[in-house]
Amino acid sequence: MILQIVLIDATEQPIERPQKNNVFTTVAKRHTQKAQLIINQQTQEIIATAFAKGSKHDFQLFKDSHVVISEHISSLADSGYQGLYHLHKNSQTPLKKSKCCPLTKEQKMSNHKLSRKRIRIENVICCLKLFRILSERYRNRRKRYSLRFNLIAAIYNFQLIMTP
Repeated sequence: MILQIVLIDATEQPIERPQKNNVFTTVAKRHTQKAQLIINQQTQEIIATAFAKGSKHDFQLFKDSHVVISEHISSLADSGYQGLYHLHKNSQTPLKKSKCCPLTKEQKMSNHKLSRKRIRIENVICCLKLFRILSERYRNRRKRYSLRFNLIAAIYNFQLIMTP
């Protein structure tokens, strides 16, 4: 019996060019830091966060964070978390097409249903980025990025509790 559903996603934020260590993201072609969120689907409360410097893949960030999800909790993630099924049997990621095998209509419909469930984490990330410190280039000390992100996440969680 599945009691809860958690949603997993990551977001990147550009940073100033570092003087010493190069943390360049080749996909976005800029220097970035990455933050991963795990939220409860029903309450939209942020449960856990993890952080990485530069170009770290979403699934690698999840493995490095050592987050343990119970067996009776279902997890929904985007296509950046392909292979999550091997770590957590009760997880879902979208199906991907290959060169020789395009997706069928049923597979497209299941991907669409999954994305409709997952949209809540995108909305939570959008609410966090209303704070300009998370939406624009981060110019403060990078060692304190996780502290500031967690403080804003705590403000978001507090706001959820206080609104009726």
